[in-house]
Amino acid sequence: MWIFLSDSFLSIVDKGDPSGATLLVRARRRGDIEAVFPGAEVVEGAGTDYRYRARIDRDQVADAMAQQVERIRYGNFKSTVRDDDRHRAYMDTWQAMMRFQDTEPHP
Repeated sequence: MWIFLSDSFLSIVDKGDPSGATLLVRARRRGDIEAVFPGAEVVEGAGTDYRYRARIDRDQVADAMAQQVERIRYGNFKSTVRDDDRHRAYMDTWQAMMRFQDTEPHP
C-alpha cells in the first residue's frame, strides 16, 4: 500500500514476518517513517529500492493510519504539501494517474 501524506510517503507491505504481527514500512526519504512512527527503529540501505525501512506492529500501523484520516481538515491535499521536491514528485504521480484514468476500459 502506498500512503501519500503531506510530510511523508510510505510503502507498507506484509513481508517476511512468519507470525504476521508486523508490517514492513518503507520510505524513500530520511524522516518519513519517523514522521508517522516516532521512535521507530529505521534501517537505512538494506539493499533494495527503498532506502529506509522499519518493522512496525500491524496494530500500530492501523492506528496510525486511522489517526491520519481523523486529522484531515483540507479540501485539497496537494495544497498541504509544503516541501517543493515532495510536491513535484506528488504532482508527477497525480499526472500519471490522471493519464491512467483516461485509459479506462470501455464496457
